Amino acid sequence: MSFYEQLAHATAVEREQLLRAPIISDCLHGRVQLADYHAFLTQAYHHVRHTTPLLMSLGGRLPERLAWLRRAVAEYIEEEIGHEEWILDDITTAGGNADAVRSSQPDLSAEVMIAYAYDLIARGNPAGFFGMVYVLEGTSVALALMAADRIQQALNLPDSAFSYLRSHGTLDQEHTKHLAELVNKMPLEDQQEVVRCAKVFFKLYGDIFRALTDKQSSTCN
Repeated sequence: MSFYEQLAHATAVEREQLLRAPIISDCLHGRVQLADYHAFLTQAYHHVRHTTPLLMSLGGRLPERLAWLRRAVAEYIEEEIGHEEWILDDITTAGGNADAVRSSQPDLSAEVMIAYAYDLIARGNPAGFFGMVYVLEGTSVALALMAADRIQQALNLPDSAFSYLRSHGTLDQEHTKHLAELVNKMPLEDQQEVVRCAKVFFKLYGDIFRALTDKQSSTCN
């Protein structure tokens, strides 16, 4: 069994906990409101806009034993830069206010996940950041394309309102293959950190989805 396969096995419980977030189930069953999609895109914007800065920090913090990862990080930056603008375009097409989202503050759950990622790179073992990559991209591959189809069917929105979900659902399939190659080559101590951090990020990313349901409930009350 490769390390990547071990990683999937070791984090299966945490992954299932994320997938049980009510808003994910509602979405996949077509029980979604336009406000739900706007709320999801808003929090996606707030964490995706940090992807490039985080990767840039990561490249400078990798220890010498992981110096061979810098080229992969540079390629990843080139592919990811500007993706937050896709989200703002989707918000506009879906009838939302992109300018208001750009100037808004993230929910606490999104802010905590990003703060943890920055702190991990600055104070911990930067290899653990690949645990975040595993969680976000693995979740995208599992859900993004199906979610886009279900949301579009429920809300009757145009294809142009789903550039983020559909592009990432496809792009991240290639990224996960590349990620497997990278983590399989890591030293054992760094692989262990990837597992530990993946478990943490499943919790933190799941909190973002769970908070969306909490927010909608409080709005209705």
